[in-house]
Amino acid sequence: MKKKIIVGITGASGAVYGKTLLESLAGLKDQVEACGVIFSVNALSVWRYEIGPFDPSSLPFAVYEPDDLFAPAASGSAGYDTMIICPCSMGTLGRIAAGVSNDLMTRSADVMLKERRRLILVPREAPYNLIHIRNMETLTLSGAIILPASPSFYSKPATIEALVRTITDRVLAIAGFDLPTYHWGE
Repeated sequence: MKKKIIVGITGASGAVYGKTLLESLAGLKDQVEACGVIFSVNALSVWRYEIGPFDPSSLPFAVYEPDDLFAPAASGSAGYDTMIICPCSMGTLGRIAAGVSNDLMTRSADVMLKERRRLILVPREAPYNLIHIRNMETLTLSGAIILPASPSFYSKPATIEALVRTITDRVLAIAGFDLPTYHWGE
């Protein structure tokens, strides 16, 4: 069954995670019915600083402005089954945990929680303070999945891209996508 997915990319450091996730999703088009992308106000600035020039219109997906509360993902009736925020800033995570829907990204996340659909948050922060931990607890208890951007090494990644894929492949697997990736014991 094809999936309807929303991807949020915040201004947290780790734009390479968002880039790799979007590239992987583009390669899974046979499993994607629809994909929408939301960049936070600061996301593109961080992306350009960390990765280089980027034009969001080059993506093979619909890209929505962060203040567009008329975008499909702002309503549960649009039927998106999964939302991934990667990387997810602690500010965004905190606003979602507090129920503050002040932009399309936080509203879309709120919709996923209220509709009991899959919400995967990939924070890229270290160390965590108690507020971060409590916000993650609140979201976990509300049904979200917290998947920190903590790469694994048991697949012996030889490049930064391979290391990043240890996270993005795991995110996509949890989102229900079938993709060739390393599995423990293989």
